[in-house]
Amino acid sequence: MSEHLTAGMSLDEQIGQLLMVGLPGTTLNAEIIELIQHYHVGNIILFKRNIQDVEQVRELTQSLQQIAREAGQRFPMLISVDQENGMIRRFGEQATIFPGNMALGAIGSEQLTYEIAEATGRELQAMGINMNLSPVVDVNNNPANPVIGVRSFGENPAEVARLASALVRGYHAAGVITNLKHFPGHGDTATDSHLALPVIPFGLERLEQLELIPFKQAIAAGADSVMIAHLFLPQLMKELDLPSTVSPEIVRDLLRTKLDFQGMILTDCLEMNAVSETIGTAQGALLALKAGNDLLLVSHRYDRQRDSVELLRRSVEDGSLTPDLISDAAERILRLKQQYLSWEKLANAPGPEVVQSPAHLQLRDRAYELSTTLIRNEQHLIPLHLQPEQRLLTLFLEPTSYTKAIDDHSVNTDILHTLQQHHANTRVLVVHTSAEPEENAILQEALDSADVVLAVTLNANRDQQQASLVQSLLASGKSVIGLAAFNPYDLLAFPELKTYLVSYEDTLPALLAATRVIFGDIPAQGKLPVTLPVS
Repeated sequence: MSEHLTAGMSLDEQIGQLLMVGLPGTTLNAEIIELIQHYHVGNIILFKRNIQDVEQVRELTQSLQQIAREAGQRFPMLISVDQENGMIRRFGEQATIFPGNMALGAIGSEQLTYEIAEATGRELQAMGINMNLSPVVDVNNNPANPVIGVRSFGENPAEVARLASALVRGYHAAGVITNLKHFPGHGDTATDSHLALPVIPFGLERLEQLELIPFKQAIAAGADSVMIAHLFLPQLMKELDLPSTVSPEIVRDLLRTKLDFQGMILTDCLEMNAVSETIGTAQGALLALKAGNDLLLVSHRYDRQRDSVELLRRSVEDGSLTPDLISDAAERILRLKQQYLSWEKLANAPGPEVVQSPAHLQLRDRAYELSTTLIRNEQHLIPLHLQPEQRLLTLFLEPTSYTKAIDDHSVNTDILHTLQQHHANTRVLVVHTSAEPEENAILQEALDSADVVLAVTLNANRDQQQASLVQSLLASGKSVIGLAAFNPYDLLAFPELKTYLVSYEDTLPALLAATRVIFGDIPAQGKLPVTLPVS
């Protein structure tokens, strides 16, 4: 091997390379500057709170890199984001909205998946972002999963592996670093690890038959890094009630040794409740490093970021952490930076005109037209043909909760104009979870006068209020079309529904494509990538 990249670096400089941190706003603050200059932190994660528009993000990332360069960092910082597309996209409408994984799973095209990853990567590069925390390679075979769902390509591990590998190749074509998550597989859980510690009760044999298949294939396709999830696997882990993030059996034994992964390993955010409310974030960082992780993700609070760095240093000083562990992890991070990044390359990044370019918007529209999936059409309501005097009522059912993986969310009613273009006698209502009596009266009046009801649901299979409303619609004898605008499992809550489509997300392009299918402008071409166990 050539000379170690850590040669000549102080202990503090090496420790700083092990942290990836977030910052609070859209501009630099004193705390992030201190973390880079004084604590030598070498990696950044951005969230929606950091994003205003393309030019602002470009300015922010350039400023961050300039501070790191002036502080003497040999390589540019990793600047990462969770731009999974679909429902998890930190750029909102500031970048091209592309289909998320389950919509891509419904399309099933490796080529299209590759093209979307390459386009996404080029837009990220144009904003100074060199690492995408993508792809999600979890196999979502549990309808009750509250945090993965449509972030997965589906329930077939071979299909997940095939499409995830295409994403990896596409991001690499754009020069963007990839990250497989959430190892060893978060798809078969019923708990959100943002809130508590999910349990995976299976042993190695089951993992090798299902969860590990996409990780192995995407690693073979050249994936650069793997993120460890906060899970508990009692058949594999010795420590009770600790997350897999800090488990040497999962990180070092399973991923590094058994799967022979030699790239960079990073933690999921150590401020998630599964860590911060149990062992604590700083202690979690120390244990995660000892378990074999390289990069420690502390996304939100400055005090926890500072405390994590200082605990690592004290642990070396008191002998509870060996310097070799620090330098080995820093070496892997620096090798990845050397492969992708240099100060010279920063000057040659794509310009802002790449973002939402005509070619990318055309690719977006083509993809969404292929994704809408028609599950049931037993009453032949689709394509919908209404007489001018007939009334179409579209109800957006507000969910009671979202996973914290989504930055923020509001019910998307932007398809009203398109609905009215197809049928002028259309009304749209948002049904709130805690409706006041006057709202209920308005809803009842609208229902009484409607001829056809389009019910747009979001995770109704885990939301009794949505399920009850759809069941009452069916009991009324009205013609009802159900559109699942998130997970496709909503039908489990009202299996008697005769007309049912899935858009996999409530992004505007997805809803517009579903509207065009409903009115017969385009055929439904998506294939459901999960099983709906209903008769």
